[in-house]
Amino acid sequence: MKSVREALRDGELEKDTYDRLVCVESGKPLKTKNDPDSITTIRFCPDTGKEWKEIR
Repeated sequence: MKSVREALRDGELEKDTYDRLVCVESGKPLKTKNDPDSITTIRFCPDTGKEWKEIR
């Protein structure tokens, strides 16, 4: 699983005018899964099902 920063550099993700992360493939904003026991947050696209990790 790639990190959010890697995906931004590779062009898989971009930020919109409100600084939200958007999946380039579907054009939809990402959703978040939080695990309280982990230091990472999983960001995912609801349409494509792709996931990226983000360090909190």
